[in-house]
Amino acid sequence: MLRGKIAVIGAGFVGSTSAYTIMLGGLFREIVLIDINKDKAEGDALDMAHGISFQKPVSVYSGDWKDCAGADIIVITAGVNQKVGESRIDLLRRNADIFKSIIGSVMKYAPDDVILLTVSNPVDILTYITYKLSGLPKNQVIGSGTVLDTSRLKYLISRHTGVDARYCHTYIIGEHGDSEVAAWSITNIAGMNMRRFFESYGKCTDEDLQMMYEEVKNSAYEIIQKKGATYYAIAAAVARIVECIAGAENSVLTVSSVLGGEYGIRGIALSVPTQVSGYGVERILDVPFSSDEIAGLKNSAGELKESLKSIGF
Repeated sequence: MLRGKIAVIGAGFVGSTSAYTIMLGGLFREIVLIDINKDKAEGDALDMAHGISFQKPVSVYSGDWKDCAGADIIVITAGVNQKVGESRIDLLRRNADIFKSIIGSVMKYAPDDVILLTVSNPVDILTYITYKLSGLPKNQVIGSGTVLDTSRLKYLISRHTGVDARYCHTYIIGEHGDSEVAAWSITNIAGMNMRRFFESYGKCTDEDLQMMYEEVKNSAYEIIQKKGATYYAIAAAVARIVECIAGAENSVLTVSSVLGGEYGIRGIALSVPTQVSGYGVERILDVPFSSDEIAGLKNSAGELKESLKSIGF
């Protein structure tokens, strides 16, 4: 199913790379870039438009808030980065204030059935704020969550086993951040329980698992230290999420969404395996995680709620 129009708010590294990756997917007839820096958005749109002869027909252009009208999906990548010496709470307050302006402007023009995809960090908190400010149903507001973290873990398992990452099945759940949880209890390699696979085809100690988890958790810090920002892999994750929505795939991704009692958690957005359809969140799956993993998930929810409380949400 070809969706008509997608808008990307924010033409920074993540926004522009996401828009370009989405263009390569050929799923939309219109892609509009919106940024406070109009020259940057115009330059990115023109740069992409020059390559459309190599792609499926698509109109790529820069615009303003009014261009959210008719959008099927709106991807929000705008926000500010943490200043030197700035506390996490101060950063949260600044981004929350920015989102108040963004969501208010978006909802003046966006259709009632629009799906909002939040990518800006801290993504879980900003997804919940987007939900509260937009007034949209829960299923229409999602965050990129731990889709990228899960991909990073699949990559590491693949590197350890030599098996194609597409056949390494696992999840990172909870917060996209320091309290995230690796779901080792349900991890499998091509259908084989992870530990059984290693008994037959290799070796993997608890220390190896912890090292993989720590590498996933710290990947962004390492990349930012080396090149200043992360944007290729998150752009691929964003493109995969919108592909699921545009194609009404009913695929399962660890997007961030507002829970309403699932896993004993409510009133916060975080990531658990979620069926993503043309309506956004189709349903949140009840996966039999271990008791330790459920405890970690609840701890993650608690930390996110404390952060929300600290900024008055």
